[in-house]
Amino acid sequence: MKKNIYHGSIQRLEHPFYLGGKAHNDYGKGFYCTEEKDMAAEWAVSGNCNGWINEYEIDISDLTILNLNASDYCILHWLAVLLENRTFDLSYALAQEAKEYILKNFSVGYTDADIIVGYRADDSYFTFAQDFLSGAISYRQLSQAMHLGKLGNQFVLKSPIAFERLRFLGAEEALRERWYPLRTQRDSEARNEYFASRTQRRRPGDLYIIQILDEGMTANDPRLR
Repeated sequence: MKKNIYHGSIQRLEHPFYLGGKAHNDYGKGFYCTEEKDMAAEWAVSGNCNGWINEYEIDISDLTILNLNASDYCILHWLAVLLENRTFDLSYALAQEAKEYILKNFSVGYTDADIIVGYRADDSYFTFAQDFLSGAISYRQLSQAMHLGKLGNQFVLKSPIAFERLRFLGAEEALRERWYPLRTQRDSEARNEYFASRTQRRRPGDLYIIQILDEGMTANDPRLR
């Protein structure tokens, strides 16, 4: 099975290479793409610079794909991967305890995957995750926040064979005048919706990280689905 994917960048990338990129990206080193062309255009630009929408075709037949949005996983599995790769502010003792618990009980064997599909932890998503770890928002609010602003999913190539299956189709310039306002608007909408949700009163049955820790909840707990 073949599909088209897109990578937003400040340059044309005809030959992305294995183990390129930053080690502290969401899912570690890899080639971060999206299945949505418009999303790649937004990711490509900055406030003062145009970018490029690089388009590729990839044959995913027989590849191991870890989809963190699948029903087998919950938000805490995604958060565990993030905690292994990104740098969080864990100045509160509760947040540090939460990190240790999530890594122990919700870790995913993502290093064996050829491709990872999952949420993109840009500035907004990262704030949501940190608030949950510190006990400021509930599990329900965190789950809802992942869908705010439709900030998009990532399609990340992680293995040599995934890179071998990649074929460059071409690149199209993304103009900052068009795409940067859309990018900032999307992020702003997500933040505004999120902060509005934070002012809502606690609902009966809401789970907070301290309850998850105290009850020793694991991935098979129906309250986390």
